[in-house]
Amino acid sequence: MARGDLLISLVRASVAGDKNAVRSAVETIIADEKNKQHMIMADRLTRAMQANGNGINRHPLVSENSHKGREFIAEITPRRELCDMVLSETCRVAVSQLIEEQRRSSLLHAHNLNPRHRLLLVGPPGNGKTSLAESIAESLVVPFFVVRYDAMIGSYLGETASRLKRVFEYVRTTPCVLFFDEFDAIGKERGDIHETGEIKRVVTSLLMQVDDLPSYTVVIAATNHSELLDRAVWRRFQLRLELPAPGKKELTEYFNRFLTSFDQNTSTKASYISRRLGAISYAEAEEFILDVRRRDVMTMKEIPLKKTIEEQLKFWQKRVHPIHSHDAEQSLSDG
Repeated sequence: MARGDLLISLVRASVAGDKNAVRSAVETIIADEKNKQHMIMADRLTRAMQANGNGINRHPLVSENSHKGREFIAEITPRRELCDMVLSETCRVAVSQLIEEQRRSSLLHAHNLNPRHRLLLVGPPGNGKTSLAESIAESLVVPFFVVRYDAMIGSYLGETASRLKRVFEYVRTTPCVLFFDEFDAIGKERGDIHETGEIKRVVTSLLMQVDDLPSYTVVIAATNHSELLDRAVWRRFQLRLELPAPGKKELTEYFNRFLTSFDQNTSTKASYISRRLGAISYAEAEEFILDVRRRDVMTMKEIPLKKTIEEQLKFWQKRVHPIHSHDAEQSLSDG
């Protein structure tokens, strides 16, 4: 059975004749039933919403073209966990609150409130924006959908806006995390004189679709160029978090977790690795870790881990900072 507060919301919306509120309440009930694995009830509610007694669609929950939106997104199985992320205290608390609100959405609905479900991540590339979005999906145990710009952006007038609408129609049918990487590709400032009228139509459509999403659909957008985003786009996101490049302290914490994961002891310290590598992103730090693991496996663990790490550090110093490695190291040690 659906929760009582949702049923009350549905009755109030029906009495008031608020069709949008009716649809939103029913969608929330269906999502709740799906979360409980009550698929038969969810299917019956969906079919009831789609048709009246004469079989005529009055307030369709899903449009006929919504299933076509699936081709413009890629579904990725969430594997990263929030506890593995190195985050600032502010960022960790904000994300934890969003997850808690989503998990306890029924309590908020009972008080006529909705959980937050729109998050904007800002920061340089390779510093955890995609990983954080994935970890949120993993924490909520929902599908993780990534928008495919290569398939969605079209060359014909109105094509991109139409496809974007299909994407939103699809994701509103089930609890999920919808992730827009490089969000500035479709959320650009409409006042830019160098942009065409087409991008303005796309941004306008985007704003309308975001506003109409139910609260169980979590939208996360990431950008390296926040200055390019339309001002109205900024206002749509209830949480706006910065993920900066890691400093010496963050990298030391990251590498310390890596060292403790090995079943063999090494005298190599995490602070030593971070100092040797210099100013790198989390993505580069992860690649270094994978390189060490590969060499450790390929040598059948016959070479001491300390020696393997040292060999990879020498290689990485030349690859990452071929000219200014000393300056990069110095900047980290000074920090």
